[in-house]
Amino acid sequence: MYSELINQAEDATREIVETANLKKGQILVVGCSSSEICGDRMGTNSNPDVAKAVFEGIYNVLKEKGIYLAAQCCEHLNRAIIVEREAVPFSDIVNVVPKPKAGGSFGTAAYHAFANPVAVEEIKADAGIDIGGTLIGMHIKKVAVPVKLKNHRIGEAYVSAARTRPKFIGGERAVYNEELM
Repeated sequence: MYSELINQAEDATREIVETANLKKGQILVVGCSSSEICGDRMGTNSNPDVAKAVFEGIYNVLKEKGIYLAAQCCEHLNRAIIVEREAVPFSDIVNVVPKPKAGGSFGTAAYHAFANPVAVEEIKADAGIDIGGTLIGMHIKKVAVPVKLKNHRIGEAYVSAARTRPKFIGGERAVYNEELM
């Protein structure tokens, strides 16, 4: 079961990295409900082993490409973000350590796997994956563009995703850089 979750997480991550054209040093935010992955209602069956497997699949892909993972905690920590310190050198750090029932199993897995984890209240990620309807939108740069993934399930959870693009300014007379789209 865990190897299947790792593979599903890797596939979804590769797809959003490719679709969003993420580059080294950029940030992917992930919200993950291990309860939903197990087929339960969000927040009712936090499962550290399931979260570790999904984290492993996502982190394998991102680490290989030099992309930072920002793990969204659950509502009990106001959806704070766990991230490597070097990804957010100028952010205000908050003092909290996530646990499966206070922060969520995915945030906890990230905290224990990262070399130098910190928690921040907010981040502006370049793309995101939402596993099980955790509402990651508050942590994505403007302008977010929905991405329909072919790999849209991890376990029993529905997976949605988004990439970002720069805002259009200047109206109809402006010329836009196609490479930034």
